[in-house]
Amino acid sequence: MSSSVITRFAPSPTGFLHIGGGRTALFNWAYAKKTQGKMLLRIEDTDRERSTPEAVSAILDGLTWLGLDWDGEAVSQYGRASRHREVAEILLARGLAYRCYCTPEELRQMREKAEMEKRPVRYDGAWRDRDPAQAPQGVKPTIRFKAPQDGETVIEDRVMGRVVFQNKDLDDLIILRSDGNPTYNLSVVVDDHDMGVTHVIRGVDHLTNAARQTQIYKAMGWSVPDMAHIPLIHGPDGAKLSKRHGALGVEAYRAMGYLPEAMRNYLARLGWSHGDDEIFSTEQMIEWFDLDGIGKSPSRFDFVKLENLNGHYMRHTDDEQLVRALLAFLPHVAGGPEMLARIDAPMRAKLKRAMPGLKERAKTLIDLMKSSQFLFAQRPLALDDKARQIIADGGVAALEALLPVLSQADWNAHSLEAAVKAHAEATGAKLGKLAQPLRAVLTGTNTSPGIFDVLDVLGRDESLSRIEDGLKLS
Repeated sequence: MSSSVITRFAPSPTGFLHIGGGRTALFNWAYAKKTQGKMLLRIEDTDRERSTPEAVSAILDGLTWLGLDWDGEAVSQYGRASRHREVAEILLARGLAYRCYCTPEELRQMREKAEMEKRPVRYDGAWRDRDPAQAPQGVKPTIRFKAPQDGETVIEDRVMGRVVFQNKDLDDLIILRSDGNPTYNLSVVVDDHDMGVTHVIRGVDHLTNAARQTQIYKAMGWSVPDMAHIPLIHGPDGAKLSKRHGALGVEAYRAMGYLPEAMRNYLARLGWSHGDDEIFSTEQMIEWFDLDGIGKSPSRFDFVKLENLNGHYMRHTDDEQLVRALLAFLPHVAGGPEMLARIDAPMRAKLKRAMPGLKERAKTLIDLMKSSQFLFAQRPLALDDKARQIIADGGVAALEALLPVLSQADWNAHSLEAAVKAHAEATGAKLGKLAQPLRAVLTGTNTSPGIFDVLDVLGRDESLSRIEDGLKLS
């Protein structure tokens, strides 16, 4: 494949990087990697009232967390406004644009008339062929693109197929506002051309823009990039994605404890497929990715699937890597910084030893954080209600019998299990009736990794001390 492919991700910094934007960035990134091309990043910050530095930071942080890198420096669209004005003047000089002196009141009347007559609201071309000498005094003109009025504009879309727009339905859009600021459709065309973009991969909500932009490309005599418009993401119920479905910022998914590699896998499968493959590495995704694999129908966001996929990734992630992921996660979640402050080198080693048992039950890093709390808990442990009930329901007697057995055992999971099982057989006790009180006093809860792994990781002194603390609850 050619190495000249250049894609771009071009978010507007008016809020967080939402999940649809994350998927668009992923598709652009994957296609650039697949073709040994480049993905450029452009911040479309021409809406000065709504664009904020905080939103720019959130977008960059979100992309970095997802593991999506870009080539070169991020470009500010607003910083290129003089170039956009230059192109508007070129179109004006070629007779392919014109100055429009309509007042806001005239535009309002035009809109109301169209609504009353129940037809699409369109600019009626009032100044298209009018002599500027007739311009009223004191009205600053806009510059409008002189769109072709006959024929059709065709988009040969890599996802949606051949899309045809009748030119009579596309009015003369404003390319330069009366204050001299360029509009979105002009800026996008100029930037994509100047940046050498060969493939525009974006949401299907931009399809009408694609028709308008194609007209500007052709008016300037520039080649039109390949277009690929991706269907939107819906909720599990098929409705448009909302916050209750998961239309959150990417940083919210980090705070919920998802792994970036699991998010990449999940987002890739939202609208793109490779046969029946559901779980694949990022390397496989890059190898397989192609625009032809993107479907035309909206995809459905499903938290249950995401959580299950994340659980799979956690179980198959190297223990040391998962420790690093947990440590990197803690600063971003409530209670995390305090927990992080207690992790010194010995505690980190203990956490890694506990990881095989911890990750088996965890679906998110939040689960991992909660289930590892027993390692950090300070004596005497605060027992939750279920743990207290276990102790009250005959747990003390079981602990009293187990304390000398455990004290004399070799301190490793295998020997401890053998010793407790031998005690259960000798006394006729059920293993569960012995394990549950142990779990309650060692972890403060009624759920944990395997109890013999817990004993092993906590160590002899800490384990026996916690059991003795539990006996004092009687």
